[in-house]
Amino acid sequence: MSPLFAFGLGTTELIVLAVVVLLLFGNRLPSVMRSMGRGIVEFKKGVQGIEDDLNDQPENKKLNEPRV
Repeated sequence: MSPLFAFGLGTTELIVLAVVVLLLFGNRLPSVMRSMGRGIVEFKKGVQGIEDDLNDQPENKKLNEPRV
C-alpha cells in the first residue's frame, strides 16, 4: 500500500490536487524545473570530481603500481 493512501488520499484526490497545483504554480513550473535540472547537473559534476580525486590519491597509485 502506498504511503499517500495511508493519509486517506485516493486517486481522485491526487488528481484534483495536481490540477490545483498546476493552476497555482503552472507559470513558474518551467523555471523551477530548469533550476532543478541545473542543480542535478552540478551535483553530478561534484560527485564525479570527488570520484576523480579519490582515484588520483597517492596511496591508490602505490596500490596500482606493479611490484618489482
